[in-house]
Amino acid sequence: METSPKTSRPPEFRVYTPASLGAAIRHFREEAGLSQAELADSVGLNRTYLSDLERGKKETETLKRVLRLLHQLGVRMTLEKAEW
Repeated sequence: METSPKTSRPPEFRVYTPASLGAAIRHFREEAGLSQAELADSVGLNRTYLSDLERGKKETETLKRVLRLLHQLGVRMTLEKAEW
């Protein structure tokens, strides 16, 4: 009996909290081989703000509202690497 090779799926992050969003950002930044400073500069953020995001310390009111809205609707946000 022949078995097909297992294909590894790229990681998928379920975002429920600012900390889980931060973990996803950190993972994809590191996967891209970027430092916090490089990523922050490329998108116009302060590096310390990005650091706070990655640690789940930066909870904006907008982010809180979006997460509450998704929870109330019974849906979740997932992040995975795009093939753009």
